[in-house]
Amino acid sequence: MGRVICVANQKGGVGKTTTAVNLSAALALAGHRALLVDIDPQGNATSGCGLLASEVSFSIYDALLGGRTIEEVARPCAVQGLDVAPASRDLVGAEIDLVDVEDREHRLRELLLTSRRRYEFTIIDCPPSLGLLTINGLAGADSVLIPLQCEYYALEGLAALIDTIGRVREHFNPNLQIEGILLTMFDMRNTLARQVAEEIRRNFGEQVFRTVIPRNVRLSESPSHGLPVVIYDSRSRGAATYRELAGELTGAGLTAGASGVGL
Repeated sequence: MGRVICVANQKGGVGKTTTAVNLSAALALAGHRALLVDIDPQGNATSGCGLLASEVSFSIYDALLGGRTIEEVARPCAVQGLDVAPASRDLVGAEIDLVDVEDREHRLRELLLTSRRRYEFTIIDCPPSLGLLTINGLAGADSVLIPLQCEYYALEGLAALIDTIGRVREHFNPNLQIEGILLTMFDMRNTLARQVAEEIRRNFGEQVFRTVIPRNVRLSESPSHGLPVVIYDSRSRGAATYRELAGELTGAGLTAGASGVGL
């Protein structure tokens, strides 16, 4: 059975969608059959893989509320071995539409029961908020990967998210684990970034990934081209670190202490 990993953070602008897109692409390029599920109404993971929401016949909305299966919704993209269950404009109203649905917090989990047999990894990109869509992501996942920008306010957001994960365990998914905390947008020249990274490692230890995602021009450019950075510029620093993250996640990664960015 495949693993389902939810990429979540209640704070926006931390590299959540960038991580969901590039991690799933890196896993696929490493030979793992992967599925990216976009449940963020902004649809950035969908467009970041080159799919246009306006041209999508069926979206994750149709699976959550319209009786479609994940297999009917999922579409291939530019990355061989990666399928995308895209978002669409309809997803904006999904929070309201789900309110009257029976067992509404577990709709996504039910949908993924069959796709787990087909995909080694399913990566869920959640909205940067706590609502029914994010609850569905957390309730349907085996674990949650937390992207964390190396800045002061990110620490406050992390505390809130860990509290949320505890509540989800209590009410919806007792087996939910923290896959790891991923430091993102790291700039070695920034003293505060280094201090935040050191504090997170001191407090969370082995729960923090060794791989660190740097600030990188190619990472910023790639979504506008509809390509994950591992395709857009495979030799860039950003691409290298997401390959390292995929290796670390699968146990085929680096030795302890190694990463694309030193601390």
